[in-house]
Amino acid sequence: MPSLPIAFLVVVLLASGAATAQPHPMASGLGVRHIELPTESTEATPTPEVQISPRMSTTFEFDSAIDPAKVVLEGEKRFSLVDLGQSTLRLVPSEQLLPGERLRLTVRFQDGSVPLGAAFVLVAHPARTERVVEVWRQPRTAESYQQEAKEARAETQQCHDENARLRAEQQGPGGIAGLLANGVIEGEKGVDAKLLYVNTEVRQHPGNALRTHRAWSYRAPTRVAVAVDLENPDAEHPWTEEGASLVSRAGAPLKILRVWQKAPISHYPFGRVVVEAEATPDAALGPFTLKLWGPGGLRTITLSGVTFP
Repeated sequence: MPSLPIAFLVVVLLASGAATAQPHPMASGLGVRHIELPTESTEATPTPEVQISPRMSTTFEFDSAIDPAKVVLEGEKRFSLVDLGQSTLRLVPSEQLLPGERLRLTVRFQDGSVPLGAAFVLVAHPARTERVVEVWRQPRTAESYQQEAKEARAETQQCHDENARLRAEQQGPGGIAGLLANGVIEGEKGVDAKLLYVNTEVRQHPGNALRTHRAWSYRAPTRVAVAVDLENPDAEHPWTEEGASLVSRAGAPLKILRVWQKAPISHYPFGRVVVEAEATPDAALGPFTLKLWGPGGLRTITLSGVTFP
């Protein structure tokens, strides 16, 4: 199958705002999480859940010193780093941690005041990580609330900008005119395509839920895309994507603009998933790891060695 017509078809489809193309936020680094511990807790008090991801750092910052002898981390051997400070705990899970796993973390404080300790449930996700978790035992300071409000305003502005971009794309023309209107192609700079050789250039993770049959990558002046044809060996359970990430070897994620899937993928025929990301030419250098996951972060697909033309 020739690659250039596929490149044209993929980008036209992405720029046209097809109903099945869903925008996705950047699937990495969920910002600062604030948790306030109640003075008294009961069985009905929910245990806070914190998202973690393999090879990505999550740091707990407590406002009181913790007792290092009373820190209990379930499945500690599956973490490549457990760094305990006086009032901090940094965790980096290894690849042994599987999506959907739930591990319990408990800590105790040194001063003996209530609450005596805290418990958390660490929920493994293939790409989403809560980078910093601030745990407040005492009433929070005004500066903390001001910082949280600042972060909330920034997140709201980002959502407004993203919605404006999506509305502009949906209201604009389709086809080649749409590509020009949205700046996907500019002047003589169009879309370059590359066939990715599966199992040689691009490597499949042994635990992948679906098998990758073919893959292509595409580059436009400000965007990149990856298209993969997938086969589902579990015919009784069709696969539908929930999210995706593209992360460089250095751990820098690209901003995912949308993921397109025509229909749930069953055993036959192959199903195609297209991931589009925002990237300048300098930002899309070197190999990337593509991750796709189904509902709840389960049934993941990992492809390493993805490069762009």
